[in-house]
Amino acid sequence: MRETQHWRRGPQACDSRGAAATGGRGPRAARMFAFFAAAAVAGGLGGCPPLNPPPDGSTRIRLQRVAGGFTSPIDLAAPPDGSGRLFLADQVGVVWVIDNAGAVLPAPLLDLRARIDTLNAAYDERGLLGLALHPSYNSNGKLYVFHTTPPGNDAPPGSATEVRIAEYRISATDPNRVDPATERVILRIAKPQANHNGGQLAFGPDGFLYIALGDGGGAGDVGFGHTADLGNAQDLTNLLGKILRIDVNSGTPYSVPRSNPLVERGGGARAEIYAYGFRNPWRFSFDTPPGAAARLFVADVGQALMEEVNLVEIGGNYGWNRKEGTLCFNPQSMLAPPDVCLDEMPDGSVLRPPILTYRHTDAGGPFGSAVVGGFVYRGSTVTALSKRYVFGDYGASPLIPSGRLFAATEAGDGTWSFTEITVADSATGRMSGFLLGFGRDAAGELYVLSRTQTGPTGTTGAVDRIIPAP
Repeated sequence: MRETQHWRRGPQACDSRGAAATGGRGPRAARMFAFFAAAAVAGGLGGCPPLNPPPDGSTRIRLQRVAGGFTSPIDLAAPPDGSGRLFLADQVGVVWVIDNAGAVLPAPLLDLRARIDTLNAAYDERGLLGLALHPSYNSNGKLYVFHTTPPGNDAPPGSATEVRIAEYRISATDPNRVDPATERVILRIAKPQANHNGGQLAFGPDGFLYIALGDGGGAGDVGFGHTADLGNAQDLTNLLGKILRIDVNSGTPYSVPRSNPLVERGGGARAEIYAYGFRNPWRFSFDTPPGAAARLFVADVGQALMEEVNLVEIGGNYGWNRKEGTLCFNPQSMLAPPDVCLDEMPDGSVLRPPILTYRHTDAGGPFGSAVVGGFVYRGSTVTALSKRYVFGDYGASPLIPSGRLFAATEAGDGTWSFTEITVADSATGRMSGFLLGFGRDAAGELYVLSRTQTGPTGTTGAVDRIIPAP
């Protein structure tokens, strides 16, 4: 599934960035990374973890700073109005406007800091997580946000947080401000734990709004708030662990497209579900090749051993928590996958395999922490990435700012392989921050969103444009 990489194991020592990044906080970091808990135990975060040898340089890019000074830039949208502006969602609850000269306007487009959960500065997966513009944005000024908020009084007892999808409209008098009075809450979903929120919003080519939701949190999709003996991701009466598809142009507050796969299912199945069997889908995107049908790429963060990217089709079951990538999964023994498991559920649904996978310890050392989905590159500036799916990983270690970028290529027989992209202006060949997400502008050019802090604190967050290497 991956391009052959003949790398030798490098010396197990940290560079200066690694030593500075840990700052003696290894034990605390090991506790806060619920995202990486099992892998942290296996790798021993108390010390300074080794990094892999640098990428081989076969695919090279540079990162050009567009804007900085953010806390935790998490998503980016480009209004299709010719202004060249970018809307940048910061996890702490603010949407900023970056003008076409790279200046960040002093007043935010939208400020939700009073509505989101109080975030843990050391590490947190809650907050403002997604931003999408309506396909008719130029005429109706509508935008949509995905954020977490403290659970309401109607939430199940013990709920840790609540996902909220809300619609807003741009002010009639200022194109750089949202009118807060236009808030319309579309969807509320209580969650048992604070992690595994998903967070992506995007409108598909069909005009419907797609929403990525994690399995509810914790680990293994088991325990409090998780469907016993099944898991939330496989429970069709539960919205968690799913990709949803809804119509925000009709209904109160929305309607369900009649073509959704579970509309006629019965038995309490939620008609909003488009696909299921996901652990924590961290970023998805649509690609519409010229003259071909659109395809939906979904990156799903693994538990302890493997990361994956899926090509998602309507009604598909993508395996969690029976599979972690291509590995069988046992929530009672997360580091020891069974040799044999079923590829079909009792209801007859086939567990569909990912198109791309990698293990956390591939290539002779820590290979990654958590997959970050990106986009098929359809821009014109970086020819080395043309028509390739660009994605990445949060970091070679969850303690060292070392985001990794990858470029995947589809072969004629439909199989996929990928190679690591070299960041030419970096001494390590990798990012100097943790990779949080990707963005795409109106011309199809790609951006990376990062921070150097382990959690949503400080002002190290940055937006960089991917440009050709010399």
